[in-house]
Amino acid sequence: MAAEVQESEEDLVLNLSLRPRRLAEFIGQKEIIENLKVCICAAKQRKEPLEHVLLSGPPGLGKTSLAHIIAYEMGTKITATSGPAIEKAGDLIGILTNLGRGDILFVDEIHRLSKVVEEFLYPAMEDFQIDFVIDKGPYAKTIKFNLKPFTLVGATTRSGLLAAPLRSRFGIMYHLDFYEVEDLMKIVSHSAKKLDVVINKDSAEEIARRSRGTPRIANRLLRRIRDYAQVKNIGTVELAIVRQSLKDMGIDEGGLDEIDRKVLKVILENYNGGPVGVEALAASLNEEVDT
Repeated sequence: MAAEVQESEEDLVLNLSLRPRRLAEFIGQKEIIENLKVCICAAKQRKEPLEHVLLSGPPGLGKTSLAHIIAYEMGTKITATSGPAIEKAGDLIGILTNLGRGDILFVDEIHRLSKVVEEFLYPAMEDFQIDFVIDKGPYAKTIKFNLKPFTLVGATTRSGLLAAPLRSRFGIMYHLDFYEVEDLMKIVSHSAKKLDVVINKDSAEEIARRSRGTPRIANRLLRRIRDYAQVKNIGTVELAIVRQSLKDMGIDEGGLDEIDRKVLKVILENYNGGPVGVEALAASLNEEVDT
């Protein structure tokens, strides 16, 4: 279970505008960025597509942003989809055959691909070919179709669910970790400029501290604080304004909201601090397992 707040359409648009476009603009994950620079530079020098990339880690840390940055840095187009959206092999064929040389195919939640689709993807990743069968029974024929060399960028929050044959076909694998407060402060300050919010260092630090190491949460809190300041007709977002608006939102000192606190309370009071299965916890909270 995760207390991920559903974002409005306006928030999703704003999120896109706050994303970095180039590696030079990406804040945090320094080791990953440096290694990725080398891989991209080498691929461009050889005039080859980048090897397939697997990005893993908790939600909101920049996996989708990195996929789009890779496409920008390689100077190619990106086609974005998700594991649950590719229900059958035919869906994948349509996507793969429309990719140009060096294009990026970004598959979010790649761990949720069906086994049939996964197996269909293996020769596409390894040999840039797909095999499909025409007709049935004694008239069945297997036809090979050559694809233009492409780069698959997969993102997952649950890398342990990936099948070993799929994982082994990724030449580049990175795990994104939670961000330090200093990096989140830079992200908040950078986003504030894009949103035309005047914010001081103490305010940026307060937002960063309550963001649980996650840029997506930091940007979401900043947008809500911006709304608060706008309605109250406040010019500069001071520390007191940040604290009051976060208090009104129910965000405590540790960055936990009402649902988070409810989960912890149930674990402590109903299950003596745990362990407790996610289904039992969901039943106790009267919530869906995926909430």
